[in-house]
Amino acid sequence: MKLNDNIVALATPSGAGAIAIIRVSGPDAIKLVAPVFKAKSKKDLLEQPSHTLHLGNIVDGERIIDEVLVSVFHGPKSYTGENTIEISCHGSPYIQQEIIQLMIRRGCRAAEAGEFTLRAFLNGKMDLSQAEAVADLISSENQASHQMAMQQMRGGFSNEIQKLREELLNFASLIELELDFAEEDVEFANRDEFQKLISRIQNVLKRLIDSFAVGNVLKNGIPVAIVGEPNVGKSTLLNALLNEERAIVSEIAGTTRDTIEDEISIGGVGFRFIDTAGIRETKDVVESIGIKRTFEKISQAQVVLYLFDASCLYGPEPDTGYKPESHPELVSGSQQPSAPTVEQIKIEIEKIRNQFPQKPLVIMANKIDQLNGKQREKLRSQISELTTISAKSGEGVEDLQQKLLQFVNTGELRNNNTIVTNTRHYNALLSALEEINKVQEGLNHNLSGDLLAIDIREALHYFGEITGEITNDDLLGNIFANFCIGK
Repeated sequence: MKLNDNIVALATPSGAGAIAIIRVSGPDAIKLVAPVFKAKSKKDLLEQPSHTLHLGNIVDGERIIDEVLVSVFHGPKSYTGENTIEISCHGSPYIQQEIIQLMIRRGCRAAEAGEFTLRAFLNGKMDLSQAEAVADLISSENQASHQMAMQQMRGGFSNEIQKLREELLNFASLIELELDFAEEDVEFANRDEFQKLISRIQNVLKRLIDSFAVGNVLKNGIPVAIVGEPNVGKSTLLNALLNEERAIVSEIAGTTRDTIEDEISIGGVGFRFIDTAGIRETKDVVESIGIKRTFEKISQAQVVLYLFDASCLYGPEPDTGYKPESHPELVSGSQQPSAPTVEQIKIEIEKIRNQFPQKPLVIMANKIDQLNGKQREKLRSQISELTTISAKSGEGVEDLQQKLLQFVNTGELRNNNTIVTNTRHYNALLSALEEINKVQEGLNHNLSGDLLAIDIREALHYFGEITGEITNDDLLGNIFANFCIGK
């Protein structure tokens, strides 16, 4: 990839729209656009100051392609640090391509994915972790992921790492200086102060590493599995949470044969709900596969919602109007399940708890609207930590949403603390902590400065990898390949 030529790309989503923005960047960006832009004011684009807007026409010879608004940015005061032009044209795909092809004929090259941001990084407009945050910001779908990306893009994470690196580098320089005076047994680096710094670095690295567990789920959405026996209202609950008819709802047991997933934002946090096939003994091959996938989804979920039908626990089983003989294709090899008892429900709950002891489990009694007050109280006394809802009427759904938020550690987010969300940063932090622990061990055993310096250099290397002070072409290629064209 050449990084000193002129590039062009559509900076807005492709397709028809009210307007589209075409970005041109490079040393000759303004020179290339000026001859094909005829300003209404008759001004020459080459003579216009930076950060100005100009109305006019883009022309190809005598042919007017479109009436546009051109933004002028002189380097280094631009996004890329280079001369940059942004052309706001009408959103016709034909017009977009006509202008892009015109610029290519004039000497521009079509930009690669993420090339504008790559140039911003190489020109010192942002460090590597900030550049990666640009991609996270574009893909953010809820308040939490947006807030984390903004915090990183503003340099919160970079500043914290950079400060530690500078302090460590200062001590590393003093220890390296000691090596030049080895014969005189001179100590420039105060070992007590160095010990305090190492302890502080260890604490910061551990905090950042621990934050990844929170950051990763907040960034990607918290997976929540809705499980239970067939026909207890799992699909109705999913529809109630999403406020749309996402899953097929039927009185016939076993309607959901596979998992259904969708995501919503609750309190600014993304939750990915997974409606699973009902858990029961069955000879139906397709349903058996669905049940197997249910247990796979439970293992992947962050929170498990166990749902049971409270309406069939007391009194006669309600008439659903279901006639097995009228749906033989749905009951082949299996029968409509009999109503469970409270004890059977407790056994199922314990099974899930024993199989997945680390996962938060929310026990939910559905169809609670069909129980009277005494029955509700009796049920709560029989099953502890019970959440009661009516997925059909919406009763208790809001309380469930608030309960789900309690499982998410949003304290660090609310306090605007640095949260690590990037796997590359996480791995670099783990490696840096490993090297810092080696330095700590060396200090404990009074190792010589030359041996300490080796581990310090390694720790500095991993700090530099995060911010991009130490990098290579392969790393940059992998990072920016995930960007969209035009950014």
